[in-house]
Amino acid sequence: MTRIATIERTTLETNVSVTVNLDGAGLSTVVTGVGFLDHLLTSLAHHSLIDLTVSCAGDLHIDDHHTVEDTMLVLGEALGSALGDRAGISRFGNATVPMDEALGSCAIDVGGRPYALIEASLVGPSIGNFSTQNFAHGLEALARTGGFTLHLTATGHNDHHVAEAGIKAVARALRMAVAADSRRAGIPSTKGTT
Repeated sequence: MTRIATIERTTLETNVSVTVNLDGAGLSTVVTGVGFLDHLLTSLAHHSLIDLTVSCAGDLHIDDHHTVEDTMLVLGEALGSALGDRAGISRFGNATVPMDEALGSCAIDVGGRPYALIEASLVGPSIGNFSTQNFAHGLEALARTGGFTLHLTATGHNDHHVAEAGIKAVARALRMAVAADSRRAGIPSTKGTT
């Protein structure tokens, strides 16, 4: 079974294209015009082993909000589409990742129930041209369209480290959750559906 999806979305604010391969090697090409978002998504691909191609042309003359939000909405939709009916997967994943003084801890359920609880100790207004408010907002968008329950706690003293430890924890948890489970014949739910 091929677990690859491409999703495109065009609005008056952004033009986004995302391709994911859940069974990849962590290769990525990411160009959004928001340097730190590119850095986070490259790290997400590398540590989840999900191949990721992302392009976004957004209204950065306003700010980064629409670019981050729409990129993450489309990424979530692509991940959900690649999962298909979600049969034969592990469904749940969790990871704790340190980065110097920062620590990210994530638990994820990719079973089709969208919910996000993000607690990140980001204190500055921005990292480059990436608004720190958009870290949680982007992950909430990803969870909504991906059909993921996502719990993330990221703490530390350096905003770059906090966000990066957080996204690496998401990546490792996602890698575990989307993995094929050789013992699972159908959908991993007692309901028999997502």
